[in-house]
Amino acid sequence: MENPISSQSSATGGDPVRKAGESADQSHLIDLLEQISGGDQDAFAQFYNHTSKRVYGLARRVLVDAELSRDATQEVYLQVWNSAGKYSQKSGTPLAWLMTLAHRRAVDKVRSQQSATAREARYGAAMQVPDRDDVAETVEQQLEAEAVVTCLETLTQTQQESVRMAYYGGLTYREVAEKLGAAVPTIKSRIRDGLIRLRNCLEVN
Repeated sequence: MENPISSQSSATGGDPVRKAGESADQSHLIDLLEQISGGDQDAFAQFYNHTSKRVYGLARRVLVDAELSRDATQEVYLQVWNSAGKYSQKSGTPLAWLMTLAHRRAVDKVRSQQSATAREARYGAAMQVPDRDDVAETVEQQLEAEAVVTCLETLTQTQQESVRMAYYGGLTYREVAEKLGAAVPTIKSRIRDGLIRLRNCLEVN
C-alpha cells in the first residue's frame, strides 16, 4: 500500500474553543481512527491535517532539532497508520493518545542520540596506538560527553529533577508534577528554562 504520509496536505483550521466543539472534535477524531484502522487514506489525511501541528510542536520542544522533530513526527503518524485499530477510549481522548505516542517517540530519539554518542566515545577510547587524528577525534568525543554532564550540573536542583524525569525517565509533564508535588505549569516552566539553560551551556562548551 502507498505510504499515506507522502500524500498529506498542509494543516488547516484551529482548535475548538467551546466544550461542545471539543466534544464534537473528539468524536470526529474517534471516527477518523476507526476509518484509518480500515485502511482509509482520506481519513488518515484528515487526521494528520487536524493534529500534526501539535505533534510536531511537542517533538520540537523535546528534541529542539527541527530535522529530528520532523522525523519523529513522521514516525508517529506511521505508527498511527499501523496501529489505529488498537486505540481505545479507555486510553483517553484520541488527542491524548496521540500526544502520548509523540512524547514516547521523541524521548526514544533523545535516548538513541545519547546512546550513539556514548558508543562513539567508548569506541574512541578503546582504539589502540591511534595516530594524531584519531587522538583528536577521541578527545573531542569525550569532551562532548563530559560537556553534557557538566552542563546538566549547572541547572538548579528542581530543573535537573524535572528534566531527568521527563526526558530520561520518559514521564509526562503531569507525571513529573505528581512525583514532585508541583503544579503542571510550574513543571513545564522548569523544564523549558532548564532546556534553554542546558542548550546555552552546550553552545558555549
